[in-house]
Amino acid sequence: MNSSPFANISPVVKNLLIINVLFFIGTYTLGSVIPDVIKYLPVYYFNSPNFRLWEVITYMFMHGGFAHIFFNMFALFSFGPIVEYSMGPKKFLSFYFICGIGAIILQMLVQALEVHAITGGITIQHPGLDSSYLAYGAKAQSLYELYNTPVVGASGAIFGLLIAFGMLFPNMELMILFLPVPIKAKYIIPVYVVLELFLGVKQFSGDSVAHFAHLGGAILGYIMVKYWRLQRPNNFY
Repeated sequence: MNSSPFANISPVVKNLLIINVLFFIGTYTLGSVIPDVIKYLPVYYFNSPNFRLWEVITYMFMHGGFAHIFFNMFALFSFGPIVEYSMGPKKFLSFYFICGIGAIILQMLVQALEVHAITGGITIQHPGLDSSYLAYGAKAQSLYELYNTPVVGASGAIFGLLIAFGMLFPNMELMILFLPVPIKAKYIIPVYVVLELFLGVKQFSGDSVAHFAHLGGAILGYIMVKYWRLQRPNNFY
């Protein structure tokens, strides 16, 4: 009898999967009844009237649709256990949240640069009033969106996890969708990072993905692996 594919999930990964799924279900059940509760779980620009400090944590458990949560949780399920077993549960949990927080910090820094390009500063007075945006004429809509568009998803933390996996297990071969041959982690994961940088800089019309949040998670992932001097376990084969 074959064992369940979920039998070897590490404890922290298992709990993260459960919490993300519960948040996702709550978004489409409780959120439809009490929308104000859900509004304060995604994270907004720090000068937005909707910003609350706890959002830098809760945004990691919110997702924008089934495809969004599916691919994030699939990556967590696929790469998380081996990295958790390498780090240990406590360090892995800290690593996950540090990468997620680093992700949103970089995203906000980029947003601050965009706000500065429009206003000459990184904040505006009375951001809860429509008149505060209308004062900037043709740039009013762009400024309003910077202040009122939330960021959601575990992608920043997941990118940090991918970086850790690539650094700890660089020669492990991965099967990538649409590619018929396996590719070593040390080749494919840097490609993902460069792609995110390209998409973040180009800012294609209609692209609502927070690419710099992904890069922030990747950067923190790299820093933490180096800072903690993490290495591939000797007993891994």
